[in-house]
Amino acid sequence: MQGIKFFILGWLLLAASCVWAAPQVRVVGLFPGAAVLNVDGQRKLVKVGQTGPGGVVVVSADSRGAVLRVDGVERSYGLSREYSEGFAAPVKKQFSIAKGIGGHYWVAGSVNSQSVQFLVDTGATSIALNDGHARRLGIDYRVSGRPLQVSTASGTVRGWQVNLDRVKVGELEVLGVDAVILEGGSPTEALLGMSFLGRIGWRVEQDMLVLESKF
Repeated sequence: MQGIKFFILGWLLLAASCVWAAPQVRVVGLFPGAAVLNVDGQRKLVKVGQTGPGGVVVVSADSRGAVLRVDGVERSYGLSREYSEGFAAPVKKQFSIAKGIGGHYWVAGSVNSQSVQFLVDTGATSIALNDGHARRLGIDYRVSGRPLQVSTASGTVRGWQVNLDRVKVGELEVLGVDAVILEGGSPTEALLGMSFLGRIGWRVEQDMLVLESKF
């Protein structure tokens, strides 16, 4: 009889352990010495050596990935990678950007698979590049673009409206993105405007700009 009781107790403990679900951990932002973690929906910027939501420890982090300690086990993570013992429902892709120099948001991305450093500009109607950017990215805007006049702070300049095959930031990629190429050296930085941002979700949380896919 006692053996039966122990058997039943063991079976109950086994059943309870099966119900326990490991935390869903995602890295939604990477910076030198820190990572933005999303643990079961709770997001936090955690520096190396510190403990984040759910007891997750950031062991190391740089722009390429992070090593996290989850339930005592160290694993390597890329952006938006999930870890779960069971089935995980599809989640939206997210990417977080920390406020940089001058209170601006800077982010590394790519245009047609060519790397580019963007300055996020929610006031710009489209991606804006100067002709130097276009040459480096291999965009033959005089052939593929539509000429137009663009009003800037320095006056009216000649530009071309083009359609970029693909623009990517983190794991967020948008196909067929409108852009404007301006003659001369303005804008000095490649501007990531609403032709990209408007096709994904974005919001500001605690000085972090959060980009999120809409599906």
